[in-house]
Amino acid sequence: MLMRHCLRYASILLLATGLAACGGSSSSGGGDGSPSASASKATTLGTRGETSQPYGRSAGNAKAVWTDYDPPMTHAGGTALPTQFITMRDGVRLAVSVTLPADESGQAAAGPFPVILVQTSYNLVMGQFVSAIGGADPYMTRHGYATVIVDVRGTGNSGGTWAAFGEDEQGDYAEVVDWVVSQPWSNDRIGLYGVSYLGITSVLTAAQQHPAVKAAFPIVPIGDGYRDIVFTGGQVNPTFIPIWMGLVTGLGIFDFAALQADPAMGVQTLVEHLLGAVLGFQVPTILKALLGEENTVYDGDFWRVRSPIEQAASIKVPTFVVGGLHDLFQRSEPMWFERLKDRVPTKLLIGPWSHIAAAGVPDDGLPADGVPAMNHILLHWFDQYVKGLDVGADKIPNVTQYVKGLERYVTTTDWPHPQVRAERLFLRGDKSLNATAPTGDEATSMVIQHPIGGICSQSLSQWTAGLLGLLPLPCFTDDGADQVPSAVFSTPVMTEDYYINGPIQADIWISTTALESGLSVRVSDYDPATGKSAPLSNGLLTASLRAVDESRSRYIGDEMIQPWHPFTKASVLPVKPNEPMLLPVEIFPTSAMIAKGHQLRVAISASNVGQGLQPLPTLLKGLLGAITIHNSAEYPSSVVLPVVPASALQ
Repeated sequence: MLMRHCLRYASILLLATGLAACGGSSSSGGGDGSPSASASKATTLGTRGETSQPYGRSAGNAKAVWTDYDPPMTHAGGTALPTQFITMRDGVRLAVSVTLPADESGQAAAGPFPVILVQTSYNLVMGQFVSAIGGADPYMTRHGYATVIVDVRGTGNSGGTWAAFGEDEQGDYAEVVDWVVSQPWSNDRIGLYGVSYLGITSVLTAAQQHPAVKAAFPIVPIGDGYRDIVFTGGQVNPTFIPIWMGLVTGLGIFDFAALQADPAMGVQTLVEHLLGAVLGFQVPTILKALLGEENTVYDGDFWRVRSPIEQAASIKVPTFVVGGLHDLFQRSEPMWFERLKDRVPTKLLIGPWSHIAAAGVPDDGLPADGVPAMNHILLHWFDQYVKGLDVGADKIPNVTQYVKGLERYVTTTDWPHPQVRAERLFLRGDKSLNATAPTGDEATSMVIQHPIGGICSQSLSQWTAGLLGLLPLPCFTDDGADQVPSAVFSTPVMTEDYYINGPIQADIWISTTALESGLSVRVSDYDPATGKSAPLSNGLLTASLRAVDESRSRYIGDEMIQPWHPFTKASVLPVKPNEPMLLPVEIFPTSAMIAKGHQLRVAISASNVGQGLQPLPTLLKGLLGAITIHNSAEYPSSVVLPVVPASALQ
C-alpha cells in the first residue's frame, strides 16, 4: 500500500508535466512594435507556417445537449500480456505493454479488438498504479478495447536517448502503429489517447495519417512548445520544465521490465538514459535556456518540431480536445479546436482544471452540469469513430467551457464564441479602467523591476502543473497579495453581469530606467464585498521581444486581440532607458463572468516567476530598474477584452 501511494505521489509530480515590427516591412506597425490600424476583419491566430485566416462560424449543432453514454459492458475484465519490445529502424528497442479484454477467469477473450494506443514518457510500469500516466482503463477494457502502452525512446523501459518529441521519436510513432496493426488481437482500428505528454504523442501520431488511426482523444495537449510554456513571452519556465525533465529522467532509472526481460539490455538502457540526460538533452537544454544560448532562447526549428499545432492541417481523424482554464497549455487548447473544426469532426471541453486536475488528480469533478464522466465521453467518442457505431457522438455540443464566476459548464457552437466582440478599456491615471480614452496627461504608475513577482500566486500553482495548488494556501485562489507591489486598475462596479470568453490583449506603454524589462499582466475578478480578487488569466512579455507580426495576429473587428510575437533574434528591438515603448502582451484565453457588483481588475508588474524568468544575460540588463506605466493621450495604455452578451449564458 505504501508503495502504491508513493508511486501515485510521483505521478502527480510527473504530470505537474522581415516583419513589420522589425523595422521596414509594411506588414507591421511602427518600429516600436506597436500594432497599426487595420481594416475590419475577424481572423484566426496564425502559426509559424501559416498566416492568420478569416474565420467563419459553426452553424450546426446549435441545440446539442450532453447525454451520458454508458452502455453495458461486453467483457468481465482484462488481462495484461508480458512486456514486449519493438525494434525500431535504428535498432532501438521500445517497451510495450498490452492489455486485452478477458472473461471472469482472466482468460483473454477472442479478438480481434479495436485498440487504444498510448505513448508515454512516464514508464509503463508506473501506469499500473495510475492509469493517467500510461495504463489501461478497466472501463474501456470491459467495453471491448485492447490497450497498448509504449515507452517512447529514451524513457521508461525503452532504449535510446530521449529528446522530447524530437524527430527520431516522432519517426517511431508510425512504426509503433505498424506493429499494432500486425498483431493478431488487433482489428486494424486504432484510437489515440492520453493525458499531457501522452496527449501530445496522440496529436503528433494522428498527423502522420496512418490509415489504421481512426480517432484521437488528447487531454491537455501542448500546441506551441515555445509560446505555451517553455518560453512564454520570451522567458524560460523555471518551475514545471526542470521538474518535468528531472522526473522523466528519474522514472527512466526504474526500467523494471527491461531488466527482467534481459538484464544486460536493461543495464545498457539505464546507462543510455543517464548519459542522455547529462550529456544529451535534459541538462544541456536547461543550461542553454538559462544562459541565453541563441538557438534555444529564440524561436526556430528546434521549437517548430516540438510544436504539434504546426501539423494541425495534417490531422484527418475526428479529434476530441480536453483543456483546462489553469492548465499548462491553456493558450493552445481552444486553438486546437479552431484549427481542426473545419477539417474533421472536433469537440472541445475546457474545465476549471490545472494540469493534474484534468488528469483526475486528485479529481476532475465530473460528472457535473450534465457533462458526463471523462471515460464515458471517451467511450462515446471511440465507439462512434473507432468502432464505427452510430451512437450520436457527433451530436455532443461543439464547445463546452467552464465559466468562472458563474461556476458551471456552458455549451456553445464555436470558439471563439459566435457572439464575441472586442472591447477596449483604457488604463487611467486615477487607476480606473474604462472605455474613455485619456485626452491629456495623467498620473503615471511605477513598479520596481525584480524577478520574483508572483512567488505565491495562482500562477505558481498553475506552472507547477497544479501540484502546489494542492496546498491550502489562500494566495493560490486570491491575487490580492500579489497585487500589493503591482499597479492595479479596476473597472467601476458592474451594474450587470459581464461575460468574457477568449484571449485578451494588453497594450501597455512603459518606459524603464534599465536596458531591459519584463512585463506581467494579470486579469482578475474582484469582489468588493469580500475583498477577494479571483485570478482569471495572465500574460508575460520581455520588452526587447515586443515585435508583432500582424499577418499572424488575431483580430476581432478592427481590434487586434491576440498578438503574434516572432521571438526570433532578428525581431529583437532596442530598449532605451526612459523612452516610452508599447508592449502588446498576449494574455491567455479564459471564460469568466464578472458578476453584477464585482469589478474586473488588471494588475501590472515586472515579473511572474512561476511562469517565466528571463535568461541570465537578459535578466542582468533589467535588474535594479523601475518601470513607468504611461496612460496619457500620447501613450494610452489599454486592454482589449473578448466580450460576449451575458444572455448567452442562459
